[in-house]
Amino acid sequence: MSADADDLLRRTVSELSARKDCAWAGIYFVEDDSLVLGPEAGRPDPERRTSVSVLWRDTRIAEIAVDGNIEPAELEAVAERIADLCLVGWDTGGELWQS
Repeated sequence: MSADADDLLRRTVSELSARKDCAWAGIYFVEDDSLVLGPEAGRPDPERRTSVSVLWRDTRIAEIAVDGNIEPAELEAVAERIADLCLVGWDTGGELWQS
């Protein structure tokens, strides 16, 4: 049985936040020109936050953010890998994401 997009996105933030160099990770979906927090894991430390856009066909559909010391280039690679998954979760219809 394969995991669905939601499970894979949850796994992505969970794995990032479990690293020694990362306290928290989250994915924000773009909805009506604003960002809505989707899956997240760890303990937020906003002063250490780095985020990069998740693009699908040159359109920003989400942002992935981490609180820690993950290099932006590595985070961009993660964003590229999860773009198709974020497209599935792109419009939550204003409902809160179930973590």
